Amino acid sequence: MSSKRTLVAVLLATLWATSSLSPASAETAAKPPAPAPATQAQIDRNGLLILLRNALSALDQANKTGNYTVLRDQAAPGFAAANNPARLGEIFAYLRRDKVDLSGALVMEPQLTVMPEITQNGMLHFAGFFPSASSRLNFEMLFAPVDGQWRLFGLGANLGSAAPAAPVPPPAPAPAPGAKKDEKKPPKP
Repeated sequence: MSSKRTLVAVLLATLWATSSLSPASAETAAKPPAPAPATQAQIDRNGLLILLRNALSALDQANKTGNYTVLRDQAAPGFAAANNPARLGEIFAYLRRDKVDLSGALVMEPQLTVMPEITQNGMLHFAGFFPSASSRLNFEMLFAPVDGQWRLFGLGANLGSAAPAAPVPPPAPAPAPGAKKDEKKPPKP
């Protein structure tokens, strides 16, 4: 499951719990509205690293123990209401199944691909990855303001390729019908 799909799954579950939509009516509803414009977040790098590493550490411990209670209880009330520990276990089962160790995020430097921004509904959003030699850990996070603190509202994480893949060259053009092949004769001794 991709990071975006995981984040969307967690966010949809949260939206169902905090709105009048039920999961069934949300599935049959028309396309979701276009994302609202965001503004740059005023958060320093250390604050961002604390949020990022705390969330990934909680997810890593939950995956290793199979207990998602602490991850759920640290999150924003809307996230907690929409996601019981069993549901979080289902959402992140692919990380457990693949035995993904997220603890490297505690010491590696993240590379941001989406700079911290405040969404129109007042949430902090950012995304990026932790590079490593063999693979990279991609992440996307959303935090809600709760009592003057940022609390986890959406989380996506997955492993991706460590290096960008080289483009595949197009196949060589086929000779035109009736065209003679350029036959090269072997050199004379």
